[in-house]
This record gives sequence, C-alpha cells and structure tokens, in this order.
Amino acid sequence: MMQQPTISPKVLRLLVIFPNVMSYILLFGVVVYIRTNLEMLKATDGLTMWLIIAAVLGPISLYTTFSIVKRIKNGLL
Repeated sequence: MMQQPTISPKVLRLLVIFPNVMSYILLFGVVVYIRTNLEMLKATDGLTMWLIIAAVLGPISLYTTFSIVKRIKNGLL
C-alpha cells in the first residue's frame, strides 16, 4: 500500500490562518472605502449595499477567528 502524503502542521496552520487574515484586510478596506466615499455613496444610494457587506463580513471574520483559536487550543491545528 502507498502511504498518504501528510501536510506539516505548520503549513496547515498557515493555510488556515492566511485566508482569515485576508478577510480582516478586506474588511478594513471596505471600512476605509465607506469612510472616504461616504458622501458619494449617500448621493448614489450605494451606502446600504456597502454597509451590508461590512455587516456580513465582520461577524464571519470574528467567528472564523474564534473557530481557529478553539481548534489550535484543542490541538487539532
């Protein structure tokens, strides 16, 4: 039988944590975009959509971070 290739725990952590960090960078970018273009977004009725994006992305990022920390503490990652 052939052995299954295994991924190093450090590489696995990086593959899990990197997208989570990227989601925070995206959330920060959305907040900066809303702040710098607030008047234009109000004038074109685009503010609601961007606020919804930020409101959805924020809790998702926080939940994912909480889940990753929990798994690392439990020794799964």
